[in-house]
Amino acid sequence: MVDAPIATKALDFNAFLSINPSGEIIIFSPNPEIGQGIKTAFPLIVAEELDVAWQQVTVKQAALDSRFQRQLTGGSGAIKHSWERLRKAGATARHMLMEAAAKKWNIGITDVKTLEGYCLHPDGPRLSYAELANDAALLTPPKKVQLKNPEDFKLIGATIKGVDNEGVIMGKPMYGIDFKREGMLHAQAVRPPAFGLKLKSFDATAAKAMPGITDVVSFDNKVAVVGNSVWEVMKARKALKIEWEKDRDLESSEDHARIFTEILNDGEMTVRRKDGDVTKAFAEAAKVVEAEYRCPFLPHNPLEPMNFFAHVKGNSVELAGPTQTPEGALRMVAKRLNIPPENITLELTKMGGGFGRRLDNGYVEEAAMISSLTKQPIKLLWTREDDMTGGIYRPAAAYRFKAALDAQGNMTGFHVRGVGMFSGNVVKQDNFPVGAVANVLMESASHDSPITWGYWRAPITNFLAYAEQAFLDEVAMTTKKDPIQFRLNLLEQAKSNPVGNITYEPDRFIETIKMVADKAKWGKKKGVSQGFSVYFSHNSYVAQVAEMKKVQGKPTLSKVYAVTDCGIVINQSGAMNQIYGAINDGIGHAMYGNLTFENGKPNESNFDKYRLIRYNEVPEIEAYFVDNGISPTGLGEPALPPTGGAIANAIFAATGKRLYNQPFVLEDKKMETIL
Repeated sequence: MVDAPIATKALDFNAFLSINPSGEIIIFSPNPEIGQGIKTAFPLIVAEELDVAWQQVTVKQAALDSRFQRQLTGGSGAIKHSWERLRKAGATARHMLMEAAAKKWNIGITDVKTLEGYCLHPDGPRLSYAELANDAALLTPPKKVQLKNPEDFKLIGATIKGVDNEGVIMGKPMYGIDFKREGMLHAQAVRPPAFGLKLKSFDATAAKAMPGITDVVSFDNKVAVVGNSVWEVMKARKALKIEWEKDRDLESSEDHARIFTEILNDGEMTVRRKDGDVTKAFAEAAKVVEAEYRCPFLPHNPLEPMNFFAHVKGNSVELAGPTQTPEGALRMVAKRLNIPPENITLELTKMGGGFGRRLDNGYVEEAAMISSLTKQPIKLLWTREDDMTGGIYRPAAAYRFKAALDAQGNMTGFHVRGVGMFSGNVVKQDNFPVGAVANVLMESASHDSPITWGYWRAPITNFLAYAEQAFLDEVAMTTKKDPIQFRLNLLEQAKSNPVGNITYEPDRFIETIKMVADKAKWGKKKGVSQGFSVYFSHNSYVAQVAEMKKVQGKPTLSKVYAVTDCGIVINQSGAMNQIYGAINDGIGHAMYGNLTFENGKPNESNFDKYRLIRYNEVPEIEAYFVDNGISPTGLGEPALPPTGGAIANAIFAATGKRLYNQPFVLEDKKMETIL
């Protein structure tokens, strides 16, 4: 459960900060904590500028409040967006405390210094922030404040353990699934067993007669059972007699493969970028390299299943639970129930994972609808099978790449056709190597499927980066050039003579690449096969080298080197965990993840059929950060996209076999040699 602020209004310096009369410094973390460490990182930034010791700080999760602006977790944009605001929040409070001290001592504010929660007089006396809080809180906040020089940071860049670590380890109730309210009932919903079906009729007689069941309601093509306990509801749900009927075509994985091929071959596409004359470049090419890459649907599979609490009380609503987009959840419920947003409260809980799944708030709306229909406080719970068979997914996609090479092996043309389930663009038309090639054509199309899709960690780039980087390696090998040098040459071209608009900075790309090549001793090791990949996403640069060694005669992924340029690192501990987690996530899904459909129904409904990476398959990871003092950018997602490419290129180096489809284990079955 979320703790309420304990400071009085007079001691609230801003939305982020309160000082308790006892001396406790309370810093509120507004954004949802999904395991990315934001609940520690945000307060660290405030505490740095406030100039307090970390031991003095109590961190509390804030409820949804418009004062916090971008109060969401997604797109790896939280730190980038709030960096200046958080610093100013701490610096403003520090200035006001210094001003209060200066007035007490009758000296100028420039004569006052601060140190770990104290204002210092030049002659020796000192006053604690707690002693000054009452006077300082009544002052007018300054419009401009002096921020610290990064060279003077004490907390930012240090290694700080997560504020919730102890609670997680000890199993304290802090997640949405732990949330309770006296008198609340439990609910679960039955959804269509296949995408493309709709509810025809249902008989709830047997379910209603079972012990502990209080109601059965239907809405939005679903039937929900409500009762006193989760177990009673789960048993009663099985007693429902439901008839479904076809609403749309029931697609299978084979259908997707066929549809993608048809679209890639001659389907109409939207031109996303066009530089130079691609047709001429390919007509005049000394050699053309072409390859096609495909990826399957993937479930998000956060450890904590979907759940939410809702209590609709007339013209007001109380909401509580795990969501990455709390404002979106609130507005969705307000619109659905026709209740003013200001009459709805939303309490944030810690999340047991999300990876984009909790960007979609359909489960929040479900909880609110069941509460509205039953007039009861409701705790909705999805089972693992519910989410894997009726949730939202990383959509399947396919890409066809072509490169035109001149007689010297220079890439003179670059053409990409992409198709996926996304409703919009499935290519990144301003990303490298675009900008380094004179003639470029980027096209995309989308297939409208009844299967529901959603944003999955590092949307689009989670697969596109693998395809691009595997293809660039193949092009480099065709020209008989070192894969890293091939990319560096392109980046030098983009730096000196960029073609059209680019979103990346070539110099930062180059520095990141050179650093990982140095750390991994690229091309200098014996008995090791190396694969390289680099990608720019969410405003950060990540270069990786994957290494394969032979174990009992079989090539095995043994190590991954990673160098990240995300600007200033807020917390070394949290940042390293993000890199490790993203790489393991990238390995697991590139090598094993595969969700297939048969007549609109997912074949993999739980972990007994859906393959995840296992503990003994996790390689050693050696991670580094570029120290350039630039304002921080994204970190939760950028380390995942390049991982698949690094592994695929290492496999080629070890075996001479190219991988064009994920998961790699299925490709291995075709080749019978690699994994």
